[in-house]
Amino acid sequence: MSTHVHTGLLLSAGLLMTSCALRSGDVPAIGGDAREFSGWSCTQMHREMDAVQRQASRVAYAFDERTGGNIAALGVGLSVFWPALLAMRSASLEAQTLGELKGRHETLRQVLQARACPPDFREAAAPAASTIGPGDRLEYEQRHGARGVAERTSMRFVDMSRARVEWRDAGAADADGATWVNDRMGNLLRAPRGLVWPTLLRADLTLGVLVHGELIDQADPGLRARVRGQVMAIGPQDVGGRRFDAAVIELFGDAPLGEGRARLDGAMVIDRHSGLLLRLDLESAQPAFRLQRRLVRVERPIP
Repeated sequence: MSTHVHTGLLLSAGLLMTSCALRSGDVPAIGGDAREFSGWSCTQMHREMDAVQRQASRVAYAFDERTGGNIAALGVGLSVFWPALLAMRSASLEAQTLGELKGRHETLRQVLQARACPPDFREAAAPAASTIGPGDRLEYEQRHGARGVAERTSMRFVDMSRARVEWRDAGAADADGATWVNDRMGNLLRAPRGLVWPTLLRADLTLGVLVHGELIDQADPGLRARVRGQVMAIGPQDVGGRRFDAAVIELFGDAPLGEGRARLDGAMVIDRHSGLLLRLDLESAQPAFRLQRRLVRVERPIP
């Protein structure tokens, strides 16, 4: 079933699945009684919607602790792509549970609309148009595997254009070898070391969008992982005192290992305004693609 879960996340809701699975659209919303929420406040209903979506993620990914495990742990994004959660799940208990959760979610949404409730305060507080600016210092924590030793990297904002954003290692001289460059879609085009993904992401990182490309090990450019993914959630995310417009992307694929290839699973979180990487979690038997990298701090320059 684990293989089916991976495959399903790549398929749209309308495609036919294998005989032991469902089409995502065949899992209907079950139940949901608006009377249950008659005495609830708008804030309570918004919080319940979040709780329902988190529970749906846990149920959907219970088949495989690795696939989607990163997504469930991230806790980012207020909008879950329900068709992707429902795709290729079991026709028994899991489909029933997801259908009930979807029904509850839809009922809450309808009650909120009927009462003309204002948007959730977290959605209303949209990310600023310019979340990062000149001189800002970003600190990342990186581990090679979940049990690896934590390493810290500091980067300083240099320049942002309509096409790309440039950073430089905070403690390095102004040399080309210390420069990081990402495009505004979130592709990492250049880095002093480690992995890059120059063609993986696209401009419209909206719910359900599929992406594909390569992760490339700069220490050995011939070492390339083939990766596909899907945007599973979007929403505002606070990191280091800044609010970002985050897209959460589930990744899976394979990487070369010896004479064969090894499975790769992971998740990536990108700021949709600047293309800045907020988090990258990768797991694979290929050590070059076993990585956790996350933004932990953003500091403004001292006047």
